Amino acid sequence: MVDTKIVIPGDVVNTSLGSDGGSESADGNSSVLRLGPGLAQIGEQVSAVASGVLHNNTDNNQWWVVGNKRRYVPSEGEPVVGVVVARHGEGYRVDIGSAHDALLPLLAFEGATRRNKPNLAIGTVVYGRVVVANSVMDPELECYNSHTGKSEGYGELSSGFMFKCSLGLARRLMDSKAPVLNALGSEIPFETAIGLNGRVWVNTEASATTVLVTNAIKNSEFLSANQCKQMVKELLEKQ
Repeated sequence: MVDTKIVIPGDVVNTSLGSDGGSESADGNSSVLRLGPGLAQIGEQVSAVASGVLHNNTDNNQWWVVGNKRRYVPSEGEPVVGVVVARHGEGYRVDIGSAHDALLPLLAFEGATRRNKPNLAIGTVVYGRVVVANSVMDPELECYNSHTGKSEGYGELSSGFMFKCSLGLARRLMDSKAPVLNALGSEIPFETAIGLNGRVWVNTEASATTVLVTNAIKNSEFLSANQCKQMVKELLEKQ
């Protein structure tokens, strides 16, 4: 990940976008340009539509903006942690922290059929992926990978504890090199599901450990990698 800078709505982002919809990569080869949250193609230019830090991944020529918005705006393909708030004939309504509740069809689960479908109670925490997100329809979720038919970690999150964090922290936690998660993982066993809607689910063997993991993640937002390691060490010593 290279070339990061602050952008605001209206700023033109130089991605060397060509007329064929591709982009010139570092080695001179043409590759497909992939725009993530916070960017939009307007004519022949790519412009920022949100404020934040511009990021790009040279491996797959993907560009996106990481901001710290107060309200989550759903985007297709993003994982989210939600709470079932209502049930209707064809599925559930799930609170994902956006302006409108998301729809979760009854058949959007691994192995679900008309005769064999999940029965989720109000208040159930689920981990899903946004498959529909636009300005004229309510967002829609699925709790499995529709390409493989497997759950791949999505579905009902039983037991455990869910808490909220900033959208910026949630996106940083999705990085496989997230310092606080690596520091915790080297010391204690735990499960976690991270939603880009600013909700995190944690499950451990003991309530005290769950509290420790929760506090460590919340405290890590403005800490460096070394500070995260020291903070986790101090929390473990106090336990």
